[in-house]
Amino acid sequence: MAASSGVAADGGSIPKWQIALAVGTPVALGFGYYVYRRSKAEKEDAQKPSETKQGPKTASDDSAANAAKPTPPAPETPLQKAQAAKNKGNKYFKAQQYNDAILCYNMAIELCPPEETQDLATFYQNRAATHEHLKDAASARRDCDQALTLNPRYAKALHRRAKACETLGQLRQALRDVTAVCILEGFQNQQSLMMADRVLKELGKQHAQQALKSREPVMPSKHFVQTFLSSFAEDPLADCWRKDADAAPADGELRGWARACHAMRTSSYEDVVPACSEEVQAAGPHRLQATLLRGTMHQLTGQNAAAKDDYSTVIEDNASSVKLRVNALIKRGSIHLQLDSPETSVADFKRAIEADETNSDIYHHRGQINLLMEMVDQAMADFEKAVTLKPDFAIARVQKAYTDYRHAVSTQNRQKVMAVNEEFEKLIASFPDCSECYVLYAQVMADQERFQESDQLFKRATDVDPDRATVYVHRGLLQLQWKGDVNEATKLISRSLELDDKNEFAYETLGTIEVQRGNLRRAMELFDKAIPFAKTEAELSHLFSLRDAAEAQSDVARELGISVPTPPGM
Repeated sequence: MAASSGVAADGGSIPKWQIALAVGTPVALGFGYYVYRRSKAEKEDAQKPSETKQGPKTASDDSAANAAKPTPPAPETPLQKAQAAKNKGNKYFKAQQYNDAILCYNMAIELCPPEETQDLATFYQNRAATHEHLKDAASARRDCDQALTLNPRYAKALHRRAKACETLGQLRQALRDVTAVCILEGFQNQQSLMMADRVLKELGKQHAQQALKSREPVMPSKHFVQTFLSSFAEDPLADCWRKDADAAPADGELRGWARACHAMRTSSYEDVVPACSEEVQAAGPHRLQATLLRGTMHQLTGQNAAAKDDYSTVIEDNASSVKLRVNALIKRGSIHLQLDSPETSVADFKRAIEADETNSDIYHHRGQINLLMEMVDQAMADFEKAVTLKPDFAIARVQKAYTDYRHAVSTQNRQKVMAVNEEFEKLIASFPDCSECYVLYAQVMADQERFQESDQLFKRATDVDPDRATVYVHRGLLQLQWKGDVNEATKLISRSLELDDKNEFAYETLGTIEVQRGNLRRAMELFDKAIPFAKTEAELSHLFSLRDAAEAQSDVARELGISVPTPPGM
C-alpha cells in the first residue's frame, strides 16, 4: 500500500512479482539473478583427489585377501595417512559419534601436507560439519574460514559458513556466502535460494528498523498527498481543503486550524503539522479535527507511531463525532496491517462498522487491504458494499471492476472477463476525468496481452492527469513486457522522476532494470535514492533487501573473478 490504504494502481502497491516479471527477473532470491560465467577451473568434485591412493597389488596383498580377517596395507605417505584418518572420522560421523569424529579430523589436519590444499580444505570442512551437529556455530565458522582460505570456491564450505553465520547473527557474511553458493550452483539449488531469500529478508528488516530510528520524515509529492486524500469519499476533514475555512482574525494572521486549512488549500504541506499542533496545544474548537489531520500527515511521512497516537486520541475521545472516529479507525487499521498486526487491523475495521455501518470508506479501504493480501473473495464483497453505499464514487467502482477481473481470471471464467472489460468501458464513459479508470483498465489489457490497447489507455491517463508520475512507470514496465525495449522503458520511468523526484516506485523499478543489465553499482545508487521515500517498515525492508542483494552479488562476483554478462538486448 502507499501511505495507508491508498490507491491500488499507484505507487508501490503494484505487486513486486509483476516488476520482476516485466524485466525478466526471477524472484527466487526476492530480487533476481544472473547467469554467471564460470571460470575454466574444474568443478569442486573434479578438483578433489581420490579418497585412497593404493600402490600396485603384491603377492602379500593376495594372501591377505584370502585371510579370515583381511588387513589393508598400511598407508605409506602423509597424505594417505591423513585420508585414512579422515575416512575413519567419516565412519564416526555417520554413527553420530561426533567427538570421536573430531579427533580423527584433527589427526587428518595434522598429518596432511600443507601443499595438499584441496584435501586439507575437505578435512576442515568435515570438521566444521561435525561442529555444526554439535550446535557449535562459532567453531564451525572457524573451520569453514580455514577451508575457504585454502579453496575459495568450495561450495559446501560456503554454504556451511553461511548457516553458521546466520545462527551467530552475522547476516552480512551469511548473505555473501549464500550468494556465492547460488552463483557457483548456477542458481539451481532450491535450498540455497530459499536460504538466500530468508537471510535477505531478515537483513533487510534489521536495516529498516535501524533506519527508522534515525531517519528524517520526508513529505511525499503534492500529487501523492492529493491522491491519498481523494481515496476517501466521506472524509470528515474535506471541507478544510475544498473550501474556505474560518475567516481570518482581525489582525490578518492565521493561527491553528485556520492556518492548517490554508496550508492544505495551497499545498504547503510542511506547515500542516505545526499548525495543527498549535490548535491542539491551544485546546481550540477544532482540536480533534486538527489531531486527525496531524495524524494523517504523520502517516503520509512514514511516522506511524506518531500517527497511531493521534488516531487513538480521536478514537477514544468522547467528544469526537462518528465520522471523525470512523476515519481515524480506518487509517489506524491500515497502519496496524503495515506493522504486521492483522488481528488488530481487523478489530479496528470492525469497530468502524459498529460505529457507522453505512460509511462506504470502511468497505472501500478494507477491500483494498483484502485485495493486496490476495483475499479476492473478501475484497469483492467489500467493494460491492462500498459501491452500493456510494455508487457515484468512481475510485471504488473501478477498483471493484479490477477485483472482479482478478476473480474471473483465477476461476478461468472467460465470459466474466469479457463482462468486466465491458464494465471498464462503461466506467470510462461515465467518469472520463478519472485517471484511475484508465490505469486499472490498462493493467487489465496488459494482463490479456493486448499491449497496444494498454499503452493507449496509459496515454489517456496522462492526458487526464498529467502530474500522475506513476503512470509513466507502468508504461515503462509495459514496454519491457511488450517489446523488451529497455531504452524506451528507462526513458518513460525517468520521465516520472521529472514529475516527482520523490517517487520511490520509479527509483526501485529503474534499479531492478539496472540489475538485469548487470550494472549492480548503478542499481545500488538507485535503491539508495528510493530508501528515504519509503513510507513503511515493509517498504524499507524490501528496498534494503534489493540493495543488499545487489551489493552481495557485486562483491562476490569481483572476489571470485566471475564476470556479469549483459543479457541480449540490454
